[in-house]
Amino acid sequence: MKSIKDLADFDKPREKLMAKGVEALKSEELMAILLGSGVAGKDVRKLAKEIIALLDKEFNELSLEKLTQIHGLGVAKASVILASLELSRRYLIKSNSVIKSAKDLYSELKEYANKKQEYFLCITLDGASHIINKRVVFIGTLNQSIVHPREVFADAIADRAAGVIVAHNHPSGNLSPSSADIAITDRLQEVAKLIGIELLDHIIISKDGYFSFSDEGLI
Repeated sequence: MKSIKDLADFDKPREKLMAKGVEALKSEELMAILLGSGVAGKDVRKLAKEIIALLDKEFNELSLEKLTQIHGLGVAKASVILASLELSRRYLIKSNSVIKSAKDLYSELKEYANKKQEYFLCITLDGASHIINKRVVFIGTLNQSIVHPREVFADAIADRAAGVIVAHNHPSGNLSPSSADIAITDRLQEVAKLIGIELLDHIIISKDGYFSFSDEGLI
């Protein structure tokens, strides 16, 4: 069994962290620091690589049972890994913006207000209205056939989102929804009800402000 202190100086992740900062470490080096030592017949580097391989494959379904199936990884160290991941996840979610109104989202999307082309975006949110992710779904003139619900909800399902907001810009500056905008919204709302992920709003933005379907009672 080889611990971090037994490694040559150039292999020691703690020394590398102190010299270059935590961002310079590879994933298996970060894991090695959490582990501290390996086990009989498996040094800390090998054990760390096996755990990272499992994280790459099954991060969203990771459990104590799956971790302890790795030879040499006991409940104590597996618990440290799970606790570290959960603590990181909670702080990452906490640091994400909270969307309570169309005005909040407009502030998040101002970079698209002056675009010369139309950008259609999907914003996924958790149950506490924190932004999980923002994605550009389509660039170009919108119509009902181009913006397909699967492009919106596939990512929402992958994010395990509780709700989604869609948004797009009007380069002309006119904030009134077009017939295509209304048709797209109706179609997305129908699909949202079927799959159980709430369509919270559709927001049209421009350099002069925004139009919210939700605020206008259209969702």
